[in-house]
Parts: sequence; C-alpha cells; structure tokens
Amino acid sequence: MEFKDYYEIMGVSRDATQDEIKRAYRKLARKYHPDVSKEPDAEEKFKQLGEAYEVLKDPEKRAAYDQLGANWKAGQDFHPPPDWDAGFEFSGGGYTGGGGEGFDYSDFFESLFGGGFRRAGGAGAGARGGFHARGQDTHAKVLIDLEDAYRGAVRQITLQSPEVDANGHVTTRQRTLKVNIPKGVREGQRIRLAGQGAPGIGEGPAGDLYLEIAFKPHPFYRVEGKDVYLDLPVAPWEAALGGRVKVPTPGGVLDLKLPPGSNTGKKMRLKGKGIPSREPGDFYVVLKVMTPPAETEEQKAFYQEMREKFSYNPRSALGV
Repeated sequence: MEFKDYYEIMGVSRDATQDEIKRAYRKLARKYHPDVSKEPDAEEKFKQLGEAYEVLKDPEKRAAYDQLGANWKAGQDFHPPPDWDAGFEFSGGGYTGGGGEGFDYSDFFESLFGGGFRRAGGAGAGARGGFHARGQDTHAKVLIDLEDAYRGAVRQITLQSPEVDANGHVTTRQRTLKVNIPKGVREGQRIRLAGQGAPGIGEGPAGDLYLEIAFKPHPFYRVEGKDVYLDLPVAPWEAALGGRVKVPTPGGVLDLKLPPGSNTGKKMRLKGKGIPSREPGDFYVVLKVMTPPAETEEQKAFYQEMREKFSYNPRSALGV
C-alpha cells in the first residue's frame, strides 16, 4: 500500500500546532468541498483531507503516526512495522475501525488505526456528576519475553502518553511502572492496573490502565495461542537412526526421542509444555534435517560412498 503524508496533504509543517492544523483544514475544506468546488478532483482531495484531519487533529493518533518517522514519502510502498504502536498509552474509546462518519478510509489508515486502535474496554469513563468524575481508562500494548509467560515476572514498563503542551504542540510524556506479569499470560490478554489510568476530575478516582500483552519476536520460538513451536535442526544420522536429542524450551531443556527414519517437516508434540495455564498449551517440535558440509577430501569421499551404497532417489514420487 502507499504511504500517505498527512502533513503534505494538509499543507502544514510537521511541528504545526493543533490550532494551525484546524485552520488549515477549515480553509481546504471550503476549497475542496464537492458541493461548491469546481475542481475536477475535488471529491478525492476532500476525502484525503478528511482522513488527514482525522489523524492530525487527534493528539493520540498524531503522536502514533509521527513515530513512523519523517523519512517516508507520499506514495512509497508501506507496511506497518510489527507492533509499531507498542508502548503508547491511549484513552479508551475512539476510532475502532469501519470508517466512521460516512468516511471510506484508505488501506493505509486502516493498517494503522483500524481493528481496535485505542482499544476500548474495562469500565469506561464512568459516571459523571457535578464537578467530580472518574478518570478515563487508558490502554497500551506492551511487549514481553515469552519466557515471562512461562515463569511469571516483575518488569519495569515504560509508556509514552501523548499530550498537547501550552503552545499547542503534540508531545509525549513518559512514565515507568512496575508490572507483575502473571505466569500463563497469553498474547492478546489484558492486565488491569487499577487507578493507573487518567486522573479523575475533582475528587473523582483515577481510571484504570489496561495493558495488552504481545510477545517480543523470539529467535527460536513462534507462538500460536497457547501452543509454542520450534524448528529443531537434526543431523542426518539422528534423523535416519533415531535416538534422543536435547530440545530447548522456554521452560527448560527437555529430552526428545526421535523415531528412526524421521524427515524434515515431521512434527512432534510435547503435551502440556506450551504456555502454562489451567489447560496448558503444547510444545511442537518441527524437525529440520541439516546436511553437514563436505569440507575435506575424506568427507567428500564419505558422501561418495553413501551415494554408491544407497539406491535412493528422493524425487521418485515426482516421476524423475
């Protein structure tokens, strides 16, 4: 999909104040409104303008968009970086996908802000009365190590909260919290921190903070729900003859018995060794037979001897 430079669309600088963005929108909206504009592409420009304003008028969306960096140019091929919004603290509610207010948002917009951006949930803003009101609940995605889900942990989590300063510029405020990561937590689950959301009004209590859990990319493992997968390299003689091999898991090293005649792609299940819970997940080992390089004359001769002793054609099923 194409990257959209919302600042360029609105004709403002990246350090424009919120008031400057509002004035630019009003001016351009009058110019390109389909009911009054004579320009042939007025409807498309008005649509792009509305989408840009939807992002830049909102300090939270704008701060998230800004972290993509200023090096992107309009029209460049773009794919959102994995977990690009991790660590940003957002208020509850807001845009959750589907194109509100009659707008048909672009794929670029949906890739960033669709599907539950600023995930609503929890108790909401609460009842308001008089000059006292409960603070809003806030939400943030946080990245943890897979090993923390196996053992539980206490971690320092740093969040960035978008806000508008006295001069009308969008900035981010950082805060660090000590968080208990419960054993068995799964990706997508939320941890509720009572009273850590937005402050209340008057004597009203603070809202709650909901942390949505995501796992950091791991060099060995991949996770699907409660199950964990590992591609395990094995030597040809281990695959052919079978035997016991050591298998690393996030919970520790285990012994695995390979059956003779195993091939690449064979999947073996270690029941209950996935993410722990009342009904724990499973750990799957997917075999990957690795061929050692023939680096010496002796090793090359050994492979030649294998070729002569084995009447084996791995492509026979293909008819060649």
